[in-house]
Amino acid sequence: MNGGGEPARRPFAGVELGGTKCICTLANGPAEVIDQRTIPTTIPSETLPAIIATLEAWDRGSGFAALGIASFGPLDLNPRSPRHGRVLATNKPQWPGADVLGEIAARFAVPVGFDTDVNGAALAEIAWGAGQGLDDFAYVTVGTGVGVGLIVHGKPTRGIGHSEIGHIRVPRLADDTAASVCRYHPDCVEGLASGSALKARVGGRPVSEIAPDDPVWEPIVHTLAAMVHAMVCATGPLRVAIGGGVLARQPHLIERINGAVIDSLGGYMPLPTDGPYVVAPQLGAMAGPLGAIALAIAAEAEARV
Repeated sequence: MNGGGEPARRPFAGVELGGTKCICTLANGPAEVIDQRTIPTTIPSETLPAIIATLEAWDRGSGFAALGIASFGPLDLNPRSPRHGRVLATNKPQWPGADVLGEIAARFAVPVGFDTDVNGAALAEIAWGAGQGLDDFAYVTVGTGVGVGLIVHGKPTRGIGHSEIGHIRVPRLADDTAASVCRYHPDCVEGLASGSALKARVGGRPVSEIAPDDPVWEPIVHTLAAMVHAMVCATGPLRVAIGGGVLARQPHLIERINGAVIDSLGGYMPLPTDGPYVVAPQLGAMAGPLGAIALAIAAEAEARV
């Protein structure tokens, strides 16, 4: 109890399950992160119990008001589906069919929000970062894969499934003959411009040592700009934030992608004039972890309605 006799506010717990690591966060928002733990994403039988153990420790301590789970996908987000909460046809070995929501949420008697990691990050950027004040916004992460959190009229897109814009097929740069690293598509954005694709393009060279003027960036910029062009024409986000490991280490790419998008559109679609259209996420590396917190906050608010 606090001095006024009101119950102490419990924080929110968030799980950002990414392709290489999972970040568990106990927080009330970006200005009040209480604890944070990192767990390697290996196989479900190792990673999910480690996540649950972390959450159980917090539950025995201060407890938490709600839980947000923001996971890599693709995911089944249809509550009426028998596969609801499971990972679908991912490139990551042993994860297709993993019951992420069921195994974690069943342990805790609190409201639970569940969505993709990139939709969570997009909602966090709208709440506290580059998307503030916008109902139509896209957050892109370029890392092991390419994920897109697409918010339309204030909500993540659904339909037959969540956004999988990282797997749209795009025209290659004229002289780009590199093999796609996606086992599903020979010419999708993830296959041509993800961190995994970049590593394949440079062979054994350390990615951190690639100069900004290296020709390897040309197909990366072209591919990501083609993806943004498609988003502009399809749903018209008012701003696109592109983050992830590749962009964080190569900030010159943001300006190049923005220019390539403008050139690609050729004046056909008017873009907002209040600043660059393609920007870096304001929350940086915290966009993903705070995305899970944003999902928890929304879940608690919905439970109170």
